[in-house]
Amino acid sequence: MILLIVAAVFVVLWLVGFLAFHVTVFAIHLLLIAAVIALIAHFVVGRRSGRTRV
Repeated sequence: MILLIVAAVFVVLWLVGFLAFHVTVFAIHLLLIAAVIALIAHFVVGRRSGRTRV
């Protein structure tokens, strides 16, 4: 009986970890995409303003 309870706890923990890991990976990819868009926007706006950096 105790082995069944331990197995059930491990399965639940595995599912929680599996789902949390996928959500984290999704969030990291969203942050990377946002950073690339911000970098591109920075160069486009900087080029349009006509300012030169020293």
